[in-house]
Amino acid sequence: FGIASDETFVITTTNRKEITEDNFSELVQDGVTLYVLQSVDQMLLVATKERIDFLPHYDTLVKSGMYEYYASEGQNPLPFALAELIDNSLSATSRNTGIRSIQIKLLFDDSQGKPAVAVIDNGSGMTSKQLNNWAVYRLSKFTRQGDFESDHSGYVRPLPVPRSLNSDISYFGVGGKQAVFFVGQSARMISKPAASQDVHELVLSKEDF
Repeated sequence: FGIASDETFVITTTNRKEITEDNFSELVQDGVTLYVLQSVDQMLLVATKERIDFLPHYDTLVKSGMYEYYASEGQNPLPFALAELIDNSLSATSRNTGIRSIQIKLLFDDSQGKPAVAVIDNGSGMTSKQLNNWAVYRLSKFTRQGDFESDHSGYVRPLPVPRSLNSDISYFGVGGKQAVFFVGQSARMISKPAASQDVHELVLSKEDF
């Protein structure tokens, strides 16, 4: 690695958790991506990439929303799909001490790429592992633990009430993926955890699959 004998360094996960003798067996698993840094909070010099493995057939993701939304009892299915995407932002901003900001933008400028739906919020942000978890089909927000923590950490299911802004739509951890691939052909998630300097990006694409 080109590290001089008099230099010190740390090894961390992409979540900036330092690898130690005590947590080695917990954090270091097959396929995990690690950083060799001068310090835990060192700025990254270049962008890094991490592979995400999917067990289900890709059709499970790219076609999973079709039946659910086309079977919406004669109603326009698009609002239901958008509601699933907004639910992620509702969860992310639920613990904000200040203003909760959620924007929905419809982008049609060909010079900026293909048409897109953008949902932007000022929530807590997600780590690389939380983005990884979001990509995995049928990984409920209630069963994600350890370093592969939930993208809604600390979430408590609200008491049964009429459907409202209680962020309890995607209970089984599939709604976001179904909505994305009902609306379009790819998803790009860009997130910066509130307590981190790292910006994480996840791309899911039918073309890449």
